Amino acid sequence: MIIVVDGLNRHMFSEILDEMFELRARVFGGRLGWDVNITNGKEIDEFDHLDPAYVIGLDDGGNVVAAVRALQTTGPHMLSDVFHAILDGEAPIRSATMWESTRFCVDTQRLTRGKEKNSVSYATCELMIGSLEYARRSGIQDIITVIDPVMDRVLKRSNCAPYDYVGKTVPMGKVPALAALLDCTEERISGLREFANIQEDVFLEDDAALELFEAKKAAQQSPANQDHQPLSSLEKYFVEQMSAARNEAERQAVLKLIEALSDTFTPEQKIALLGTPRAFAHEA
Repeated sequence: MIIVVDGLNRHMFSEILDEMFELRARVFGGRLGWDVNITNGKEIDEFDHLDPAYVIGLDDGGNVVAAVRALQTTGPHMLSDVFHAILDGEAPIRSATMWESTRFCVDTQRLTRGKEKNSVSYATCELMIGSLEYARRSGIQDIITVIDPVMDRVLKRSNCAPYDYVGKTVPMGKVPALAALLDCTEERISGLREFANIQEDVFLEDDAALELFEAKKAAQQSPANQDHQPLSSLEKYFVEQMSAARNEAERQAVLKLIEALSDTFTPEQKIALLGTPRAFAHEA
């Protein structure tokens, strides 16, 4: 599930953004060993203060599992101001119809293997689809992105190969970095959707995203989860079903199912699950 956070709705998603910055710290500061600024466990740089757009992937439990940042190339951006060694003396590309995509990251620790939902492959493809569709809807024709060779291979395997490259490959932390060009065409998006077998709308409305995130917090703070253990698959299922309920009748149906499976849960877990409707309040 994909949400887009920008200057217009950023005030609504501060906690989700914090999770994203923490994921970036683990990926870019830890796994990749880039020279990035990490403060209080969050990786934030000067470009995050320029009101960029963030395309963020959530799993069924409301956890941030993938993210990427989009910046205009007409102003300051990473390829022109930080990764200029990649350009090898060439002038940076600046265009009103080109965005820079950076800080693409996926939570390989939380996600599973394979290609099913909540897997690394699924989250990666879903994030790429969301990024391309959001850019296309915003009038963007091309994306320039700083990636490592592993991500370059992922793009090629996913029917999403770059149509060109800019500059040269340079060392960056534990891995090399290069700049690739992607067009935001329907053909590219369709090829990626076909590869990933994702045909449904990947975007989540702001209200639904907030409800899912609040449900996750409520479950984590409940007596059934004092030890901060991850939600079980069944608990995640009920949280997801509660979030998807469109009216009181559908919510009651989920509650009846929880009651029917009461032997499956401890008393504390049952109390926690039955308490979640408050976090999902819709207008009937």
